[in-house]
Amino acid sequence: MAISIDLSLAITTAEAALFAPFVLPVCAWAAYSDLSRMKIPNKSVLVLALIFVVLGLFVLPLPDFGLRLVQLVVVLIIGIGANALGLLGAGDAKFAAAAAPFIAFDDLNQLLWLFMANVAAGIATHRGVKYTALSRLAPDWESWQRHGKFPMGLCLGGTLAIYLILGIYYGT
Repeated sequence: MAISIDLSLAITTAEAALFAPFVLPVCAWAAYSDLSRMKIPNKSVLVLALIFVVLGLFVLPLPDFGLRLVQLVVVLIIGIGANALGLLGAGDAKFAAAAAPFIAFDDLNQLLWLFMANVAAGIATHRGVKYTALSRLAPDWESWQRHGKFPMGLCLGGTLAIYLILGIYYGT
């Protein structure tokens, strides 16, 4: 019995190609900052949201643009609740909300699988490096010192970046 994986995504290739060059550096910024300081800067979240607002108007039909902004609000409300329950950090909630409009709603299932894989890989890699000599390459990173905490910006930024890259190749 063969396993078949459908990589086709609802995001258009044009969307992904337009967003990616602007979004990927912000994803790297958030990941690096969370690894080094255990904080996702508010500026990175604002820049990410601004990129969507400015570029989204050019690439999305107006009704889709509006629905994507609703996604931002819904994810922000869920994130605030999750933060209040202590499930994730405020920066994680804000970054996830700012990232939400870049995701085509019909890709939610694929995105969740991608995110789960990214979290597993991120935790394994971070913990693996933390307990080896490789951690000496960045000895002052806060994420090495925080026991029981994980820099989720690594996985949130990584997931959005990988999604957009996949969208360039497998988008509609």
